Amino acid sequence: MHLKRSAKMPEHAREMEPLLPSHPDAALVELTLRAARGSSALGSLLSAGTRIAVTDLLRQMNSYYSNLIEGHHINPLDIERALQGNYSAEPAKRALQLESLAHIEVQKLMEQKLASDSGVNIGSADFLRWIHYELYTRMPEEFRLVSDQRGRLHKFDPGELRKRDVIIGAHVPPTHSAVPVFLRRFSEFYDTQRLHGLDRIIAAAASHHRLAWIHPFVDGNGRVTRLFTHAFQIRTGLDANGLWTISRGLSRRRESYLATLGAADQPRAGELDGRGSLSSRGLSAFCKFFFETALDQIQFMRGVLDIEGLQQRMAGYVERRAASRELAPEAAYVLREVTLRGEVPRGDISRVTGKPERTARRILGQLLNEELLVSDTPKGPVRLGLPSKAVGYYFPRLYPEGVA
Repeated sequence: MHLKRSAKMPEHAREMEPLLPSHPDAALVELTLRAARGSSALGSLLSAGTRIAVTDLLRQMNSYYSNLIEGHHINPLDIERALQGNYSAEPAKRALQLESLAHIEVQKLMEQKLASDSGVNIGSADFLRWIHYELYTRMPEEFRLVSDQRGRLHKFDPGELRKRDVIIGAHVPPTHSAVPVFLRRFSEFYDTQRLHGLDRIIAAAASHHRLAWIHPFVDGNGRVTRLFTHAFQIRTGLDANGLWTISRGLSRRRESYLATLGAADQPRAGELDGRGSLSSRGLSAFCKFFFETALDQIQFMRGVLDIEGLQQRMAGYVERRAASRELAPEAAYVLREVTLRGEVPRGDISRVTGKPERTARRILGQLLNEELLVSDTPKGPVRLGLPSKAVGYYFPRLYPEGVA
């Protein structure tokens, strides 16, 4: 992140061109279309109530993987505890809990903002600064510090564009004074209301790189870029109603992610490499990597959300808990019904379990106490809950092996 004064830094928006691969080849077109079709099919897989539970879980997962890309590891169980207001007494772990909670809260806030305002330009400097502000005002104090070239720590303000020049590894971002110029070009080109057809889909990947390339903030650019990309997927219908996330794939292929980002930073290599200042081939390669990763994650989520397989894993979980008399065997019928219908009135539990009303209430009470079912009110209908202790059984490999 330190400045090297001899480095030439971009100062004009044309130095960010091209903003899409100059001539997308057949492989990129095919990957893009397959990802779009797969996302569309995935989005209709679950009932509304069950989808709420899964999207809530995936916000936690998205936070876990996005922060893992930054080198910050926390157990998902500790994220769940933070959501319940239960923080670790260990300062370092507590800071990671607060970081995760900040990401989850801002993602949800962003989703609500997009749902209520169809006209907001997600590529605008105002929107990007809003993400950064909301994220870092929720961060622990120590995460709002950045070092200069002498190793001295300086506090930065949430939502503020950087006021100094930086070098990020081998990448030379624009001068700080030119950042607003680059962001105006970024905002104009990647306005999702002005993009159409295949370009609109490919731009989800291309804009991810170009925002990281601008590096508009002194710190937090990776997190902001991934949240922006989530917003872009929502705007273009690539998010499958929140049922998959790119961050899991990018984290699992972190070295390739960073390498392809770096390759797309390279200058144009001759007349056959597009017409902009940057390499069109490099941008195309990153877009291919992005959509390969997206397709892998969409296919993974389709597998774990397959209703028949999911119900079998739920039944296996109940059977395991019933063997030690922690749950009634009939709880499996309730979970199956709730998963299929989205929500079930409490009065239906006796019919679903085939048990008398009093026994059915006891089974329901067990499921609610275990948070395997949740309800908005004490007498309202129930829907699926996904506590950490069950997630590994319901959705194997959602988190890395050995992580609860």
